[in-house]
Amino acid sequence: MNPLNLILASASPRRRRFLLEMKIPHLLRAADIDEAPLPHEDPADLALRLACDKAAAVADRLSQVELPGLIIASDTVVALDGETLGKPVDEDDAIAMLRRLGGRTHQVHSAIVLLLVAEDGTHNHASHLNTTDVDMRNYSDEEIVAYVSSGDPFDKAGGYAIQHRGFEPVAGLRGCPAGVMGLPLADLRDLLAEFGVNISVPLAPVCRRLTGLPCCQKC
Repeated sequence: MNPLNLILASASPRRRRFLLEMKIPHLLRAADIDEAPLPHEDPADLALRLACDKAAAVADRLSQVELPGLIIASDTVVALDGETLGKPVDEDDAIAMLRRLGGRTHQVHSAIVLLLVAEDGTHNHASHLNTTDVDMRNYSDEEIVAYVSSGDPFDKAGGYAIQHRGFEPVAGLRGCPAGVMGLPLADLRDLLAEFGVNISVPLAPVCRRLTGLPCCQKC
């Protein structure tokens, strides 16, 4: 049997950085899918569906030499009052999103799907949904405009990054900082273990280093 290839179904530099910091050797295969929510789709359901769609899209493109392949797919959805907030389309959209979020609590849903494609083409999968409550600080309009002008919000759901050292939008959270950033590390570790892939790198230092916030894990 060939060695198991781990494949990250994402073009996100943040998710790749997490895998590199966890010392997980992997291949990159970006998934090109339609990320538009379905009518009346719950934000948590959307995150899980998109992660599944990403995994399936990459599975369809794997070559025989990449099998067996274990695909790691993830999607993060920001929700305020049950409404999905996607990536801002322009500066005005980013400013409006950040104004809505300022001083309030919202949810970040991060779904992970692992899809094993065997050499005979059969599939096996496991998934987990992580939800974190995020409290935003009362930042000013001037701070919003300066942050949006940096260009940082435009590839991020909800229009912000918790790890941004200049803006620092988060006052507190209950849940997983790494999940808010795009990849809940403990969930990933536990799912990988189901497929016989064990991670020995302590997660807490990785999370603190990349998010700038205390980790929800002790080790």
